[in-house]
Amino acid sequence: MNMYIYFMAFMYLSGLFIFLFFFKHFLYILLSLEFMMLSIFWLMYYIFSFMSMNTFFSMIYLTMAVCEGVLGLSVMVLLIRSSGNDGVLSLSSLW
Repeated sequence: MNMYIYFMAFMYLSGLFIFLFFFKHFLYILLSLEFMMLSIFWLMYYIFSFMSMNTFFSMIYLTMAVCEGVLGLSVMVLLIRSSGNDGVLSLSSLW
């Protein structure tokens, strides 16, 4: 059990590292956020199944993560259509 939790923590921290240090493009930010969401989902699913609890809450979390990803992609499409690139520095041109 501990090795699995360490692996999920490593996945989350590597996604956080990418989020903090590779923030030039909006697509990198979205991919790192989705990677962090996926690692949290796997951790929730593992803990809930290990404790013999209902895994329904992890499915609700996964649904919210998918909605967050769709909203992020729609903002990225809006950014690319308005400025021509997906640079984070051009986000101020949207408003």
